[in-house]
Amino acid sequence: MNKLLRLPKVIDRTGLSKSSIYAFILAGTFPKPISLGERAVAWQESDISDWIEKRITASKTVTKGVAR
Repeated sequence: MNKLLRLPKVIDRTGLSKSSIYAFILAGTFPKPISLGERAVAWQESDISDWIEKRITASKTVTKGVAR
């Protein structure tokens, strides 16, 4: 079963601010929320987990060529 995460949990999981999350949504680089009602939204936990994994993978790919 896929859990739904409200904004405070998404902020906690990603480390992003509310404004960054919505900016990434507008840019098409962050999962769109699901409407729960007139004034409530949530994100599928699996979508957030997938987004985090993609960021980790992209970070590792970029840093492979960087000398440490």
